[in-house]
Amino acid sequence: MTNHGNPTEHETWFDRAAAVRLLVLDVDGVMTDGRLHLTESGDEHKIFHSRDGHGIKLIQSLGVDVAIITGRSSPAVSRRAADLGIQHVVLGATDKGQAIEELAQLLDIPLARVAAMGDDVLDLPMLNRVGLSTTVADAPAMMRARVDWVSPLPGGYGAVRALIDTLIDAQGKWAEILSRHS
Repeated sequence: MTNHGNPTEHETWFDRAAAVRLLVLDVDGVMTDGRLHLTESGDEHKIFHSRDGHGIKLIQSLGVDVAIITGRSSPAVSRRAADLGIQHVVLGATDKGQAIEELAQLLDIPLARVAAMGDDVLDLPMLNRVGLSTTVADAPAMMRARVDWVSPLPGGYGAVRALIDTLIDAQGKWAEILSRHS
């Protein structure tokens, strides 16, 4: 386990999950399965999992901000973010570490209270700065070895929802959510 975001040495990843106020997600390989679908005319199609979207709405309802930082620019990402009410979207990020620092500063949230999910080496500058670094089940082994928590599910197949469920559990908020759906 790494010591990201300056947590105390005795804190567990679950303790850090309980303190999360901002969740930052990569897109390709995290919110999608990582494959790029391009038409002959150059249009890009992405497939997002509906349970990830519902999880994002659940965690937002608990007061946790959700943001996207991705290295690619895509109208599909902008559309999905708008559909989910994600207000902070950084497209075409060349330095994800700087991007997450600027976002945390903008939102006045200490990096120790930020969770991030990425799936490849371009995400390490972001993951190495936050309090809770996470990845997907199908990330390369060197990525899985460098984060605090690995989703049991692959990118694009509910990995984000699995993380959100874990955050909700750590924050003791399931009773609140389930009472809304009884």
